[in-house]
Amino acid sequence: MKIKQFEYKPLSHYSYAIISDGKMALVDPERNPMQYYKYAEENDAEIVAVFETHPHADFVSSHFQIHKETGATLYCSEKTGAEYPHSPFDEGDEVRMGNTIFKAINTPGHSPDSITIVATEENKTALFTGDTLFVGDVGRPDLREKAGHMKAKREELAKLMYDSIQNKFTDLPDNAYVYPAHGAGSLCGKGMSEDASSSTLGNERVGNWAFKKQTEEQFVNYLLESQPFIPHYFGYNVNVNKNGAKNLSTALGEIPFRLNVNNFTKDALIVDMRDGSEFKKNHFPGSINIMATSETSKFETWLGSVVRPEEKFHIVVDSVENAENILQRIAKIGYEVNVKTVLTLGSEVLEKSIGFNLEDFKNNKDAYTIVDIRNESEVAEGKFFEKAITIPLYQLREKADEIPTDKPIVVHCAGGYRSAAGASILERELNVKKVFDLSDAVEDFK
Repeated sequence: MKIKQFEYKPLSHYSYAIISDGKMALVDPERNPMQYYKYAEENDAEIVAVFETHPHADFVSSHFQIHKETGATLYCSEKTGAEYPHSPFDEGDEVRMGNTIFKAINTPGHSPDSITIVATEENKTALFTGDTLFVGDVGRPDLREKAGHMKAKREELAKLMYDSIQNKFTDLPDNAYVYPAHGAGSLCGKGMSEDASSSTLGNERVGNWAFKKQTEEQFVNYLLESQPFIPHYFGYNVNVNKNGAKNLSTALGEIPFRLNVNNFTKDALIVDMRDGSEFKKNHFPGSINIMATSETSKFETWLGSVVRPEEKFHIVVDSVENAENILQRIAKIGYEVNVKTVLTLGSEVLEKSIGFNLEDFKNNKDAYTIVDIRNESEVAEGKFFEKAITIPLYQLREKADEIPTDKPIVVHCAGGYRSAAGASILERELNVKKVFDLSDAVEDFK
């Protein structure tokens, strides 16, 4: 049994390929299946199975496309209510692939339909735990109150998670490898380890808070406390994954391009992925600056937090060369269906942000309205500016009218990435020009 872990860093997502005797299975594959096809080709293996641990909320899976392109059998819990062709895979079910045996354990808690996949070959055991068991944490229980085939309240799921952790792993050996679907940085949990992308069950029994001796009430209270925010797109992705996403290349091929555009439809929703400094020099009026200038930036998360799943938008790219890459990233969360046009800017200056006088701000803070767009948990650890108005970035479009406009507005986050988006949102929503991005100068005030 040969196991390969694939990582998609912006979403802190792990997927897996398991090879045995020339056959290959996948677990929780991401939207673009080409890397798995390449790996199968390199190992002279045939993809015959795809296991889905649950309908994921934070990314779109390629399981349905892989089934159509390879003929692989799709396996998921019957509780998923999957609309795609599949074989039910629940406790008591078993699949043999080459010399590897896959068994299912129903481990509800993150969702009602979560399963853990137990793969064994000779003396080796691997657990593909999805969003049930992470390295150092367990999955959050508050994502399925409004989405999915089976809905459940967070308190009910937290109690189910307690039962799963306390009872479902009991008979498995300490040396079983633990391969989760996410690592630190994912919004599917609150305390994943930053030091490892996999573990052993023995290590988790010793170091993971969830395995410590505690009452159900203690477990539930801790699990429900201080979970991260829920982006707009999470419920949408659950349903996309339950139904099976469209073929990626087909979906992207339907999106039109327009090059060197100097004017555009008024009031259109435009997302500009360029670096904040370039955005400030020239941009479409009313556009929102969500930067995608590095491979690890959280572009997908913030796109799906600022833009709702029902909203259509246009995307401005910095070059034709990057157009395909940005569409691939948008498709990770299934938002390619919302993209109306991909645009590059023409040579005319459309709108330029007003220059920010940092020294004046330092000397006259009371002359500005300061908006802190960090998340609630960050603000709880301390404010950088005592009189700042606190509205998290993911709520900013909806709550912009709570911000007075009688003074110039300065927007800040923790390091400078989010404040570019926040400033552009307020300029759009409040229709004022004197909105300034504190950017990485926020470091001077910590």
